[in-house]
Amino acid sequence: MSDYDVIVVGGGPAGSTAAYEAASRGAKTIILEKDRDIGYPVRCGEAVSDAGLRQFLEPQPEWIAAHINKISMRSPDNTQIAFRSDAVGYVLHRRIFDYALANRASQVGAEVQTRAYVDGLIMEDDSVKGVEYQYMGEKRKLTAKLVIAADGVESRVGRMAGMRTATKLKDMESAYQATVGNIDVDQELIDFYIGTNWAPGGYLWVFPKGNGMANVGLGVLGSLAKNYPSAHDLVHSFLKEHYPDATMLTSVCGGVPIAHTLKHITGNGIMLTGDAARMVHPVSGGGIISGMVGGQIAGQVAVESVNAGDVSRKGLESYPKRWRKAEGKTHEAIHRISETIKTITDDELDAIAHKLKSVPEEDRSILKVFTTVAVKKPKILLDVTRVFTGF
Repeated sequence: MSDYDVIVVGGGPAGSTAAYEAASRGAKTIILEKDRDIGYPVRCGEAVSDAGLRQFLEPQPEWIAAHINKISMRSPDNTQIAFRSDAVGYVLHRRIFDYALANRASQVGAEVQTRAYVDGLIMEDDSVKGVEYQYMGEKRKLTAKLVIAADGVESRVGRMAGMRTATKLKDMESAYQATVGNIDVDQELIDFYIGTNWAPGGYLWVFPKGNGMANVGLGVLGSLAKNYPSAHDLVHSFLKEHYPDATMLTSVCGGVPIAHTLKHITGNGIMLTGDAARMVHPVSGGGIISGMVGGQIAGQVAVESVNAGDVSRKGLESYPKRWRKAEGKTHEAIHRISETIKTITDDELDAIAHKLKSVPEEDRSILKVFTTVAVKKPKILLDVTRVFTGF
């Protein structure tokens, strides 16, 4: 007998969604979260789409810091292209949102334990049979029929299981974000700055948080990082120049994968999901909704495999197949787009911005931006069409 059917390591959106799916289907489930609080620290820009959230649950007012209906993009020479978005978006209060997701899992029977630092796996016959972890200085063990690793981009659990989780520098961004106060920004607009002067190989963002606050951050492509100032220094230089009166409320740094989903996201007795499986949007670096999609599928497959008595890699093979059908194909197309975008020079970005500037604001859209890019880089046209038409 095992202590649990499913142990989920990590209490972020992917982990809590996986736990909800497993527990709601009758699996004895526990979430082990290493930090003292679910949702802390916030390592995220916190932006999501309304449509993305509604795949899972009804958005609640207390989760939402700002309602977004406008987008702005600025080229290296600071040419601004602004337009309204038909798709409603939000900037979240991630701590409140993550609490809600973990609570939702607990309401269908999942247990939640914080300050539980998983530092080992119980292995038997080349299969994961549980975890070892530290809790308040005490060494503990729990056995399980299946472990779901939702422990972030570093995925120590995946590595301990012998899974290949390394990401190339060209597919990783070094990111830094400051949440600042006393900043005057449009609370319905998300602002992106693109170019090597802003964020080499990535982009800089300004996301409103309500009440004169905003998240200001950027990512620097790992392969370029040694040739430019750090993400930390670039953000602070930007704030000093553009928002000199802003007050620092909190800051966070970390790696953001912009890679393919890992080739292998299952093993004997283990599944990876969310950032741990590289289920991150390869252009934007956003991982909330895609992580929840992955977590949902992982939780469903976990119960099916436990009930069937086969949690081997072969018994879990429907998980990567369902992920590929739900999001994986799109992610592959977006990754190809991102690889092409990396080759666009600052001069080309300015030329694209100048061309879009001549388009009436009411006719501008994300699709228009990408099709204009495709004029400069025709090889991405097919992938842009696939992404925006759903094929």
